[in-house]
Amino acid sequence: MNRPAAVFPGSFDPVTIGHVSIVKRALPLFSRIHVAIGSNSNKRSMFPVEQRLEWLRAAFADEAHVEAVVFTGLTVDLCRELGAAFILRGLRNSTDHGFERSIALMNRAVGHIETIFLPAEPIHAHVSSTIVRELIANKADVSAFVPKGVIIP
Repeated sequence: MNRPAAVFPGSFDPVTIGHVSIVKRALPLFSRIHVAIGSNSNKRSMFPVEQRLEWLRAAFADEAHVEAVVFTGLTVDLCRELGAAFILRGLRNSTDHGFERSIALMNRAVGHIETIFLPAEPIHAHVSSTIVRELIANKADVSAFVPKGVIIP
């Protein structure tokens, strides 16, 4: 069976154990997963893109079918460029679902790209980059919420 490729877009500021779980659980579905750091004009990043890319590469160093990339523009355009048939997204809760569903419908309308949703593992449902950044800003230990390769300076 010829499996398609997928793009897993996000800011990954920083990458969390929840992100890693979604990608690893989705690997049997896809020939390749491109974990793509997108630039979002509405978000201010805590960590430079080079650092986030390094962390992603470390987090997936043992996964030959995962590639970390950086992009600007629309995710559907990146999918076309990389030959990916799907966008992969994780859902932690019903709020995520409502937000992500709207984006998925728009991606299908403008790019004819389908989105595959995977629910977060219950043990990761509370973990978000936003909360991890808040913990970091307040000097808390975040080692339980980020992959082992992520060392916060």
